[in-house]
Amino acid sequence: MPQESSPKTLVMKFGGTSVGSSKAMAGAAQIVKEARANWPRVVVITSALSGVTNLLLESAASAARGDASLLPEAEQTLLANHQTIAISLIPDESRRAAVLEEIGGLVRSFVELCHAISVLGEATPRALDAVASLGERMSVRLLAATLHSAGIPSKYVEATELIVTDDHFQSAHPDFDLTTERTRRALLPLLEQGLTPVITGFLGATREGLITTLGRGGSDYSAGILGAVLPADEVWIWTDVDGVMTADPRLVPEAQTLPQISYSEIAELAYFGAKVLHPKTIRPVVEAGIGLRICNTFNPQHPGTRLVPNGKAEKPLPGEKVIKAVTAIRQQRLVTIEGRGMLGVPGVAARAFAAVASTGTSVPLITQASSEQSICFSIPSEAAPAVLGALQKTFAAELAQRDIDRVWASEDVSIITVVGHGTRHTPGVAGQIFTQLGKAEINVLAIAHGSSDVSISMVVNAAETEKAVRALHELIVR
Repeated sequence: MPQESSPKTLVMKFGGTSVGSSKAMAGAAQIVKEARANWPRVVVITSALSGVTNLLLESAASAARGDASLLPEAEQTLLANHQTIAISLIPDESRRAAVLEEIGGLVRSFVELCHAISVLGEATPRALDAVASLGERMSVRLLAATLHSAGIPSKYVEATELIVTDDHFQSAHPDFDLTTERTRRALLPLLEQGLTPVITGFLGATREGLITTLGRGGSDYSAGILGAVLPADEVWIWTDVDGVMTADPRLVPEAQTLPQISYSEIAELAYFGAKVLHPKTIRPVVEAGIGLRICNTFNPQHPGTRLVPNGKAEKPLPGEKVIKAVTAIRQQRLVTIEGRGMLGVPGVAARAFAAVASTGTSVPLITQASSEQSICFSIPSEAAPAVLGALQKTFAAELAQRDIDRVWASEDVSIITVVGHGTRHTPGVAGQIFTQLGKAEINVLAIAHGSSDVSISMVVNAAETEKAVRALHELIVR
């Protein structure tokens, strides 16, 4: 925990939509200004402008295929989007010109990188990280200048100077000891001077200085890392929804904001498809014992959702529902390994998941028949061909001898997950869930109870995803 004698520190992260237009960035600047009135120290982390990272990576992918024809249009789009905001929010002409010159240099770097990728005919993970990093590197300059123009003394800092990672490009892992040392050395003097550091989310660098990224949506993770190592007293994630919802409002219009949710509950939701928070964000925040809040940039007066320690939310509060939220992961397939020859044979599961791991595929759900005659697990649909190939190679001898009858994958399915500490403490919850699905005439293909005891997951046919989510959400609003 931060020492009581140290000045209170707030870390705020703004997502792409929160800075994606002149109006949005002006709103973000006002939020920072109000926070500075209440917090002695404020640190800001920003994503790229909405749509920019996708544009950068799509351009790089096109260049890798030998098609550089999209580059001129992409270059103009990047310049125009940032220029529009600069003209609107940076009235000082010399400051605006300096910012746009720096952004122009980054856009030229993008074009040069894509031409190099086109010549090579390949976009390596290292090259893709260099390209993807440019969005945050542009937006951080723009936001820092906007804050300065709004009367908030600020200085932009690239996270490559702070967050030290391994060389697992596109999904790098931080070295917390080195990151703590560098972050405190770089940021504490700025905070002591009364400045607001504005930092690139999503990025880090190896010890050798090579740019890495923390995975898509990694700006949330940046906030968790920097909040933990400073340490901050609280981390606020500013996004475009009023906090954590009971369901995706696009599927369930009557979805509501949860005023509070425990660390383990949000971890399950993030893992099982809720987009409001990057799954890795939670660990450094929990370990540092600091507060986390999710807020809406476009509705800043809304209290949002506050995360609370697990012990404070294990049993439902008076009037609180047993199930807190329902989420869905689409585009999954169920892979099944089955055969009577598996009965009592040790090591089948270990070999199966080693084969899956060799393809770099994550497995979100596993279930096994008690007779040991089948193992069933879900994988992303696009990984199915590679995973089936690896399994057939691993079990070639067993398949030839008919110890394993077959290895196969279903058509597309979805994982529906209900989350809430009440699933652990309240008798009959599973019965309510499956009764509700039965009433809606939804067939459940597989079931798994989360090891955290705060979630129950079911696999349903892809076509029944929306119906299943709506049916289960009725248990919350009833």
